[in-house]
Amino acid sequence: MHSKDLVMNELKGCFDFFWNEANSDKNSPGYGLVLDKNKKGSELMSSIASVGFGLAAIVIGTERGFVSKDEARTRVIGTLKTCLNNAAQAHGFLYHFLNMKTAQKYEKFHDCASIIDTSILLNGALTAAEYFKGEVATLFEELYAKVDWQKYYDEARNYFFMGYHEDTGGFGQWDMYAEQLMQYILGVASPTFAVPAKIYDGFRRDFGEYGGYEFCNSPGGSLFTHQFSHAWYDFKGVTDRDGINWFNNSVKATLAARQYSIINPHGFKTYNENAWGLTASEGPEGYRGFGTPPFHPNITDCNDGTVPPCGAIGSIIFTPEIVLDAMAHYATIPGLTGKYGFNDSYNLDKNWICDFCIGIDKGISIVMLENYLSGMPQELYMQNKYVKKATDLLGWSHT
Repeated sequence: MHSKDLVMNELKGCFDFFWNEANSDKNSPGYGLVLDKNKKGSELMSSIASVGFGLAAIVIGTERGFVSKDEARTRVIGTLKTCLNNAAQAHGFLYHFLNMKTAQKYEKFHDCASIIDTSILLNGALTAAEYFKGEVATLFEELYAKVDWQKYYDEARNYFFMGYHEDTGGFGQWDMYAEQLMQYILGVASPTFAVPAKIYDGFRRDFGEYGGYEFCNSPGGSLFTHQFSHAWYDFKGVTDRDGINWFNNSVKATLAARQYSIINPHGFKTYNENAWGLTASEGPEGYRGFGTPPFHPNITDCNDGTVPPCGAIGSIIFTPEIVLDAMAHYATIPGLTGKYGFNDSYNLDKNWICDFCIGIDKGISIVMLENYLSGMPQELYMQNKYVKKATDLLGWSHT
């Protein structure tokens, strides 16, 4: 199959996931919520991150003619109203997992309101606001204004908490580089509960080398940590006050991830030069944080031969040629392609193919594919007034 056809087939499959696997009942409190995964037994579990990617996917699908603009606008407006008025939240942060029908906390998880998942939701809402404008933009403003970033700010140690409980306060810490760059953008530019720009200086930048590439890696080395913020903010040509260009960093992380599969230290059957890109995904033993070196201290290699297509696809704006080669390889794996494009992952060593999709993995795939094709998601994001404000406050400069 020609590479353009591969890209368009996967993009359309991703869109269909977000359009079809959403609550489409306009009378439901959970209207517009999107499944976390279309796995049997998970039919009532939505994730807020999946909803955020879904809002961006609707923009892409509208522009591509997969759905009418009126239908799309109606779904987006309803989704934002659900998030504003019905969804379980604390201080404007939405809970990670919600019941698809009620929009309340998903019963099977001891969950908390999540800063990173709310940030992904806001990024999708912001994208939709810039595209549809009007009522969608008004609803985004309301949703954004409710989020109390200061509640999740550990001022004494100058970083964000990962979660917050009313009885015990904040817990966890975003103290190392990972996927959270978007939180600094949204947090410092907030019109209501802004945190100081110095928070960007609060997390560690740990550089290491693997496969001939030196870069700042996240603790477990999952490739999504180098992709999620880039799905919206265009870091190409942007340098921070420390001289770091996060786009170039993600290029190196991507090349190192591929090199790991080429070196293949454990001799897995699945890995090769076109089967790479380890990231958090489903595996034969369940959802796991697969990743590649250089690992942080006390982090061990937990890889088992599982390869998720989204790992490579999410890096298509960094290294397009090798990603297209990987997609062509994935298309040859029997059973890996389903009604929504590539299923989540596969493992030849254990003769296992995942038979479902995960929302955030289809989400990073569709947004990055569209960024590769047209640049539209990043262009919409970068023109937003809050994003421009954050760029100035954080001292990021174009070179």
